[in-house]
Amino acid sequence: MAVRVGILGATGAVGQRLIGMLDPHPDFEIAALTASDSSAGSKYRDVAKWRVDSPIPEDVAEMTVSATDPDEVSDDVDLIFSSLPSSVGAAVEPDFCEAGYVVSSNSSNARMAEDVPLIIPEVNADHLDLLEIQRDERGWDGALVKNPNCSTITFVPTLAALEEFGLERVHVATLQAVSGAGYDGVTSMEIIDNAIPHIGSEEEKLETESKKLLGSFDGAELDYHDVEVGASCNRIPTLDGHLENVFVETAEELSPEQAADAMREYAGLELHSSPDQLIEVFEEPDRPQPRLDRTLGDGMKISVGGIRESTFGLQYNCLAHNTMRGAAGASVLNGELLLENGYL
Repeated sequence: MAVRVGILGATGAVGQRLIGMLDPHPDFEIAALTASDSSAGSKYRDVAKWRVDSPIPEDVAEMTVSATDPDEVSDDVDLIFSSLPSSVGAAVEPDFCEAGYVVSSNSSNARMAEDVPLIIPEVNADHLDLLEIQRDERGWDGALVKNPNCSTITFVPTLAALEEFGLERVHVATLQAVSGAGYDGVTSMEIIDNAIPHIGSEEEKLETESKKLLGSFDGAELDYHDVEVGASCNRIPTLDGHLENVFVETAEELSPEQAADAMREYAGLELHSSPDQLIEVFEEPDRPQPRLDRTLGDGMKISVGGIRESTFGLQYNCLAHNTMRGAAGASVLNGELLLENGYL
């Protein structure tokens, strides 16, 4: 039997990506869609301005949208995927958890809460057991799991692959696609023939979320990694795919060849949406590129290139599809991890 799932914020950009991934999923069945009160009661096709480059699945198009309220979602839904704005997520996600729903959320609220697992399954799946502490402390029958920011997801798996060499300091400069701001987030007049060297609160997310993701969990307490991370975030006029320039200093000497081998050999998972190989390493100095490489592994791979020595240790470029690997796909992977580990 497929697990019945709901999508909060189903009409938004990430909600649409979630529908595209979940409708054909062998383990999940879309049973509920929620949106704003103004959309509630309407058929999905009538209120969703569909912008994904494939048609709305017919069965989903005919579904009736509900208000984003646990009382409006059927009790036989076991898993909720949330793509709400953080302000809305902060207000309603705890209500769903208290009502007994397990929530896999892409929203930024509560990512750094001590009892909320912030998960990239290939990096820190063991942190999922924080849910036992969360349920005890909050008295929830449900649970809340977060995936990190789309730009954090892009470079942290590459750091995890280099962890054995002793991570000490990391500097990252991001070149982020406009889709990361949502459909209405950046106007054409702002971004065409331009680059914007500021994305509100983004740098802090990279600097703090990375330390939590790379931290260690002993079953009782989560200790953050002591790596120092500095970030500079920039919006550029690409549609999808966050490209990042990373500089890493390690305790042990690390050659470009060793780094490339470590990334190629970094273990993936056998979840349904996992790519066969998590990190694709290019030999070419001008790869990866957003237009050429963002859809590798159905948009779920991390790609790396330009690995070389620098004044600051090791330097390389990495790329991920920000609305697939960095958002909808990350939430779906966490849902698959929850299922595999018996939380559903």
